[in-house]
Amino acid sequence: MSFKYQLTATIVLYHEDPEILKKTIASFLKIPLKKKLFLVDNSATRSFQNFFNDEEIEYFFPGKNIGFGKGHNFVLDKLNSKYHLLLNPDIEFTATTIPILISQLEKEHDVAFATPKVMYPNLEKQYVCRKHPTFLDLINRRIKLVPKAILKNEYRNQDLTKPFYPDFIHGCFMLFKTTDFKDLKGFDARYFLYMEDADLCREIDKLGKKKLYFPEVAIVHHYQKGSAKNLKLFWYHTFSAIKYFLKWGVS
Repeated sequence: MSFKYQLTATIVLYHEDPEILKKTIASFLKIPLKKKLFLVDNSATRSFQNFFNDEEIEYFFPGKNIGFGKGHNFVLDKLNSKYHLLLNPDIEFTATTIPILISQLEKEHDVAFATPKVMYPNLEKQYVCRKHPTFLDLINRRIKLVPKAILKNEYRNQDLTKPFYPDFIHGCFMLFKTTDFKDLKGFDARYFLYMEDADLCREIDKLGKKKLYFPEVAIVHHYQKGSAKNLKLFWYHTFSAIKYFLKWGVS
């Protein structure tokens, strides 16, 4: 099969910090592959329409906030690539990160996507790998009644310096084989924000595929725990969790 691009990527925008976004897009443009970046702007205005003028970037403005999953799905029919990156707007990485991950994915025929080691700007590790969420897990993460259970849920009882296949990997940086992302039909559009990545990992299991955590390369994520600080985001998280457990069960 021939593809127009070796790599496509989508970033869903919503009133982003321009300086951080510039670093993310600069990271993408340095990748030494034939590529295309789709910006889907959920903001109230077209503030980023003329912010990035490059032939490798295409801008879309749905006219309203359609959510994270629908934002990524917005370009699903435009993907003509071998690999597709779901990229948060607050990520920095080197030019070799994607080629190394692609090289690994080419060896792993039963893997749908790969994620590298994720770090905070101070280089502290982010624990992006999880067991599939359960109702009790989410409650425990909020109130921290059983700290040991949280650590086990994050696979901290094993060597996280080596690649492995978690149940669920947070969706800040997912390098997909595009055919697998299309077979999944993207994200479940019923989620507006939160839990759509956990749901997608469940759907990958149904395809008989795996998710690869590959810590031999690393990225920086300017992560903000929005739902822990913002009441509106907390309710989005709660409603998404209800939808998730109605679909997959509570355990």
